[in-house]
Amino acid sequence: MERTELALARLSNQYLLRAGERMEVLRAMNGLQAQFLSNALHAMRLRSTAYDAAHAADGLVKGWTLRGTMHIFAEADLPLFLHTGCRYRSRDWTVPSFWNQRPNWALTPKRQAYFSDLIIDALAQGPMTREALKARCRAAGMTQAEEGSIFHPWGGGIRELCERGFLCGTVSEEKAFRLCPAFTPMEEQDALLEQTRRYFTNYGPASVRDAAYYFGTSQAEIEKRLARLPVKAAKYEGQQLFSLDSGRAPGQSLPDCLLLAGFDPLMLGYEKKQSVFLPPEYLRGIFSLSGIVMPPVLLHGSVAGRWKHSGKRLLITQFRPFSQEERGFAEAAAAQLWGEAVQPVFQDA
Repeated sequence: MERTELALARLSNQYLLRAGERMEVLRAMNGLQAQFLSNALHAMRLRSTAYDAAHAADGLVKGWTLRGTMHIFAEADLPLFLHTGCRYRSRDWTVPSFWNQRPNWALTPKRQAYFSDLIIDALAQGPMTREALKARCRAAGMTQAEEGSIFHPWGGGIRELCERGFLCGTVSEEKAFRLCPAFTPMEEQDALLEQTRRYFTNYGPASVRDAAYYFGTSQAEIEKRLARLPVKAAKYEGQQLFSLDSGRAPGQSLPDCLLLAGFDPLMLGYEKKQSVFLPPEYLRGIFSLSGIVMPPVLLHGSVAGRWKHSGKRLLITQFRPFSQEERGFAEAAAAQLWGEAVQPVFQDA
């Protein structure tokens, strides 16, 4: 397999050569990473037909799923991501967890149960913001230290309520939550296998190392799952790559320019140091040391810069000088997304 053939297959399978129906895309991609909601919505827009911003959040929820990171995903996939390994609807807060084993965790199991029930009861009245829930808990006697545990910036007790299927994040810019609908969780091993099937169908061809990176698990675990899937194998630069048939034709030529999202699946789906799309010399231009994944400018299948859009201004940072033709490709991609009123401004990195 040649590089162009591999790039075309991955772009096609990720709906970047031919878009798909919005919910089909969300489910196929195992949701979209959403630390910053605008990134996830842009990634969805690039891949979806008839994208309508007013209805982009319909049928979606937000929560901590793959790699323990925030994603938007289909509400219908709650049983897939909150499987039987997630302690569905358990109110036993005595079990050791990542959170209650931290040295600064401030709640006893009894206090965690009390405030968890208070939050669930408050949300029975309708969705509420994180700040409104904090105020409700303070009024009920929550201390500052307890608040720091339940409402920890990286999740805390609120995250545990989401991961146990009590709450869902709303798909909105504000941090807000609502009650989860009741559902029957999938068996853990069946759920993990289905997530892996979706990965090799819609991110493949990919290596075992790529999949381990994507799922945040070991290569040995991925090999166990692969043994249960009817994958096809191919070779690329000595690597064994695996895929399942997506039914989407790979196309004949790489797109002139794609303005990918921050935290885009095309960057997160593969081990970043062996990406066919990201030249190693530009890695830190996209993957910052602070954990932010910048929005790339992809020219003929290769990252050549990053972009930032604000109002009518689109700033494109070039990692190498763009030719006049390449600038024209970027301008055309911008016009397709935001109209002629947005004119790119180019600067060197």
